[in-house]
Amino acid sequence: MKYSVWFASWPVVCLVLLTCWRVALGVDEVVIRPREYRGAFRNPLKGFRPDTNPRAFKHEYATITRCYLKWNDLENDESDGIDRIREVCNNRWRDVEKHNIKVIPRVYLDWDKKTGNEYWPADMKTGDYSSEQFVQRVQRLIGRLGQCWDEDPRVAWVQLGIIGFWGEHHNPSPDARMQKILGDACAEAFKHKQVVVRHPWEFGGYEFGIHWDSWAHIQQYNTHGKGIAELNERTGRWKIRPIEGEVAYDWGRYQEQPGSSPNDTLSDPVHRNWLINVIRELHCSGLGWVANYDASDAKVRGGAEEAQKAFGYRFVIDEVRYPAKVSPDEDFAVTFTVRNTGSAPFYYNWPVVLNLLAPDTKLMAWRHEFENVDIREWLPGDKWNADKQAYEIKPEVCQVSGTFNLEGKSLPNQCILSLAILDPAGMRPVVRFAIENYSMGGYHPIGLVGVGQTPATPELSPEDFDDLAADRTLHYER
Repeated sequence: MKYSVWFASWPVVCLVLLTCWRVALGVDEVVIRPREYRGAFRNPLKGFRPDTNPRAFKHEYATITRCYLKWNDLENDESDGIDRIREVCNNRWRDVEKHNIKVIPRVYLDWDKKTGNEYWPADMKTGDYSSEQFVQRVQRLIGRLGQCWDEDPRVAWVQLGIIGFWGEHHNPSPDARMQKILGDACAEAFKHKQVVVRHPWEFGGYEFGIHWDSWAHIQQYNTHGKGIAELNERTGRWKIRPIEGEVAYDWGRYQEQPGSSPNDTLSDPVHRNWLINVIRELHCSGLGWVANYDASDAKVRGGAEEAQKAFGYRFVIDEVRYPAKVSPDEDFAVTFTVRNTGSAPFYYNWPVVLNLLAPDTKLMAWRHEFENVDIREWLPGDKWNADKQAYEIKPEVCQVSGTFNLEGKSLPNQCILSLAILDPAGMRPVVRFAIENYSMGGYHPIGLVGVGQTPATPELSPEDFDDLAADRTLHYER
């Protein structure tokens, strides 16, 4: 009997001894498992995508907008300089950075089949998509757009556009020669910004992203939709390039699917589920037109929340581990695990940082970047199963680890250890994790850490957390 008691107690004894040993050495490990934030919220480079105008600033979810630009506004004569392009963009995009919104620009020449909706420069021939003059000018224009947009933090990515009605590459479609001209010009002009095209199979030699401008339309799902699905399956395009578009409410049998209006799409479960399933299946980051829903209607707004959660990425932190006490001049490690429960990756490599905040003011007292971390690699699941409402291939649990040193910096005896993802434009916290641990300004407070001494408890009170969906203070710098 004595032996059985001893063996039964041995694990407990070991745990007690290990705890005492770690405390004696000052290496207690804090393990925090944050609660997931269940609601929808604004996050950069994803979600509902209204057109660029002041109304977009008030949209509850908008962080991306699509901006149509007439070619003859950007330049109306060969003698026009590049400063004209910058002036037009600055006027159209005024204050977007203050609202944490980025622009998806598209240049076009012809709005539709109606006469009088053409916007060729005055020294070019209307309707001419093939002359040597057009080739020279379109190459020059794309090169200039690259100079203006490729390092402009206001630009999310670029829709190639230019050819056809609305710049959608139909009426006319670019032939093989023009595809190469446009593709080569964009590849040369945009080294940092992503480029997306209407029909990716027309640009087979280029790894462009995609915008489907009749998203989930019943008459295009088995053609255009399946074409995107096949491209994703064959090349993994969605893993490295954004897929987005708009929902069309003006042609064919749109009333069957995706519905007769944005309100109908989001309030009717049949339409809403159809839309969300296609978002999940094709790994969509954002959609326009459907963004023009009536947020004052509770049923519509509830559907919008479901769609917003499906768009793009959604990073959930499952666990954070760090030492309860750190020394001012010794290395310490912090590790956390994260899953992407959304539909798409984040497509730019923005920095992840560890912050120590002053416990009284919650102002940053120290910050350091996690090294060798690429958030583009935090992939969601794949192979969407609409019946199960889940991906057959589950999202990977990614472990992020960093080693840090305060390098003798004078800090309070205890600080709030927090995490954040920064926009390189101003290095401000803007990308949020879907967890309840949140402080206004883009920070995720995880727990208390002692500097030179162990805190009585590392736990933070949930009453001190802010509602991340209510934070409209986030912004970046030009």
